[in-house]
Amino acid sequence: MKENVDDYTPSGYWYPDTEAASTVDVLNQLRRYRAAETAMRARTRALMGMNETDLMALRYLLREHRAGRLVRQIDIARVLDISTASTTALIDRLERGGHVRREPHPTDRRAGIVVPTTHSDEEVRTTLGAMHRRMLALVDRLSDEDRAVITRFLAGMTAAIEEASENDDAEHDAAAHETDRAHDTDEAGTIRE
Repeated sequence: MKENVDDYTPSGYWYPDTEAASTVDVLNQLRRYRAAETAMRARTRALMGMNETDLMALRYLLREHRAGRLVRQIDIARVLDISTASTTALIDRLERGGHVRREPHPTDRRAGIVVPTTHSDEEVRTTLGAMHRRMLALVDRLSDEDRAVITRFLAGMTAAIEEASENDDAEHDAAAHETDRAHDTDEAGTIRE
C-alpha cells in the first residue's frame, strides 16, 4: 500500500518547519544559562580567591556603596542570612584580602560600617566587565516588548522556584509515605518488593 504524503504527521524525529521553541526547549535553555552562570561564578571566585558567601557579600557591599547607603555588619548578616559570628569571620577574610575596610559609623559612635575598597571595585570590574558588557549589549538589542516578555517570564520562573508552599511539602510527604508503604523492608532497612 502506498502512503499518502498528505497524511504524514511528523513524529518529532524530523526537524520542524517552524522556529517556535517548545516548553522543553525553553526550560533546557534556562538550565544551560544557569549552568553557564554557575561556572562563571566558580571562575570568578577562583580568580578572586573567595568563596560564594564572600562574593555575595562583596557584591552587596559594592551595590550599597554605589547607592550611597551605609552598611553595618548586622545588615550583611541579615542579607546573607548568616549568624553575626559568621559575618565577623567573613568580614575578617574580606579585610585580609584587601576587599573591605571597617570604619566608624558617621552618626552612631557605638556602631561601625563596612566599606568596599577601591581595589575591590576595580577587581570586580576587571574580572566581570567584558562579560557584563556582552550581556548589556544583548539586552539593549531587544525591543521594549521583548524585554517586557522576558522580564515577566523570569519573574514568573523566580516565583515558581521560590514558592515553597505547605501544599508542596504535604504532597512530598504523602508521596514518600506511599513509597514507604509500597515497599516492605527487613531489619537492616533493605527494601523488598
